[in-house]
Amino acid sequence: MQLSIIIVNYNTRDFLKNCLNSIIMNTHDIEYETIVSDNGSTDGSLEMLEKDFPTVRVIANGQNLGFGAANNRALDHAKGKYIFYLNSDTVLLNNAPKLFFDYFEEHSKENLGAIGANLLDEQNNVIHSYGTFAGFGLSFKQLFKMGFSNFVLSVFYVLNIKTNRFAHSDKTDFYTGPVDYITGADLFMPNNNDARFDENFFLYFEEADLQRRLASKGLQRLIIDGPKIQHLCGGSVGDDFSIKRKASFSRIQFELSRVRFLKKYSSNKPALFFVKLLISIIWINPFLIKETKKFLPQLWKI
Repeated sequence: MQLSIIIVNYNTRDFLKNCLNSIIMNTHDIEYETIVSDNGSTDGSLEMLEKDFPTVRVIANGQNLGFGAANNRALDHAKGKYIFYLNSDTVLLNNAPKLFFDYFEEHSKENLGAIGANLLDEQNNVIHSYGTFAGFGLSFKQLFKMGFSNFVLSVFYVLNIKTNRFAHSDKTDFYTGPVDYITGADLFMPNNNDARFDENFFLYFEEADLQRRLASKGLQRLIIDGPKIQHLCGGSVGDDFSIKRKASFSRIQFELSRVRFLKKYSSNKPALFFVKLLISIIWINPFLIKETKKFLPQLWKI
């Protein structure tokens, strides 16, 4: 088997169906399997898979294990030489799996760790596809800037000052070459122990953590030209400071994973305390506390 395509699903039935159809329609000239790791979906995803995609292998986890853990459950069953981690809200526009496979085979002596592509939105504009480890704010100055922006927005919300966005658009320029990390929406790499996620990250930062470990081994991470993939929900929660998302489950998990990442890779304990303090101040906002209060003890245990 040349390739195992792994997709984590949690109540994204319609997106998943479109994704699987695009794989079937566009993938050829390569021996592959598709594995869906389902995190206890209740939207009819499992029934849809059984009815419409009988050849897809389904791992029914029965509960929401998180993104990294669900990928690991599928990895345990993957038979391919390579792994292609693919989000359920993506659509392949060409034979991306074969293009990734050929690139890795042709550059096998170049110490490659993982490759990805420039992701596209529905208008085929390039969107968030990769990032830098430094972008997580490992210096105190960067941590302060990140925390202060969040704090100011929280104050604005209390004062009922309308604002929709503090961050830049996630549309970016087309790029190929080395990066610190490729987003987990389309991560292609060999099927080995390096492909396993740290399950302490429930949601977000797990792909950055995995690729930081690749970097420590001297393995390259590259964005290549050729594969065309749409990411239909491709906005990065880390770049979106819309107050509507401040207390969402995804945003809360983003902040928790951010702290885990900082603790794992930064020895700056005062800076880590500062980040926790700022997040706590934001979370005790009376407009957010109902959703965030149960996560405060978890934040301070990290």
